[in-house]
Amino acid sequence: MKTIKNRNTNGRPTKEAAVKKGYKITIKMATEEYYSLKAKARSADINRSEFIRRCIRSSVVKQHLTSEQTGYIKQLSGMANNVNQIAHRANAAGYREVHNHCLTLTNQLDNLIKIIEDDC
Repeated sequence: MKTIKNRNTNGRPTKEAAVKKGYKITIKMATEEYYSLKAKARSADINRSEFIRRCIRSSVVKQHLTSEQTGYIKQLSGMANNVNQIAHRANAAGYREVHNHCLTLTNQLDNLIKIIEDDC
């Protein structure tokens, strides 16, 4: 009796582990979102799964604000309130008395804005 070695040499080659799609994700969508997905996938001439995969590959997600950045924004809001109070004082008492205080606050605002821009 003859034995056949490597009986299934024809056919599709096996995929590597990195290429295989082994994960399934189920999501819930509103009707409007679902039909929007269907229409966009149809206009791109690909199926919905491939459309979502391409969206994931090409999307960029911005990081959430850190507590330090949130603190800077609160500090900036407080300074804006101070500037508003200075404007009220300047209108009531005259601009020369408030000039130095205003310059100090302006420098502090510039420094804080630079810090926030460097972090983002």
